Amino acid sequence: MRYDLVIFDNDGVLVDSEPISNTLLAGYLTELGHPTSYEESVRDYMGSAMHRIHELVEERTGERLPVDFDETFHARVFAAFQRELEAVSGAAEVLKGLADAGVPYCVASSGSHERIRVGHRKTGLDAWFRDENIFSAEDVGRGKPEPDLFLYAASRMGMAPERCVVVEDSRLGVQAAVAAGMDVYGFTAMSPEEKLAGATGFFGRMDELPATLGL
Repeated sequence: MRYDLVIFDNDGVLVDSEPISNTLLAGYLTELGHPTSYEESVRDYMGSAMHRIHELVEERTGERLPVDFDETFHARVFAAFQRELEAVSGAAEVLKGLADAGVPYCVASSGSHERIRVGHRKTGLDAWFRDENIFSAEDVGRGKPEPDLFLYAASRMGMAPERCVVVEDSRLGVQAAVAAGMDVYGFTAMSPEEKLAGATGFFGRMDELPATLGL
């Protein structure tokens, strides 16, 4: 293993949540008078923290989203998660392989701690995570594409950034990892390689990740 720590994004990498959340986000923004298609939601917001949604909407329209936007959106997302969320195929096997090999890993997500845990409980991935290796954009001042979250996760896990590798599926996440000085492998299940420019390499199925990382 050529890395000391594997840092996973969560949405779209460990849990198959991006189609659910972007469908709901596009619908809610449209409902509020900001017409947004599913494709536009994926393009503009996939991988971003909630504050970026507020910032982009205000920048583009001059209007602020309602003060209860986050609460309402998360309630809709969590209800949908309970109905239909599944783990990304092969994710549990990859985590088990890392654990069995004694390779440290963690999750660093733009989503809230509650969102991460709701998804992990629903999919059974909570068996592979403890509070000590779950990190959220809530823990830092700036979310992706800034490097803060990945640098914070590496620091808390006691690892040097250059010895860490990030597994990402969003343009913002790849940018954040590069800015943090980390290698990053782009998961192309939802995002084509051209959308993940700057990644160290790419893989299309989760069962390809161990070999990609040199396990």
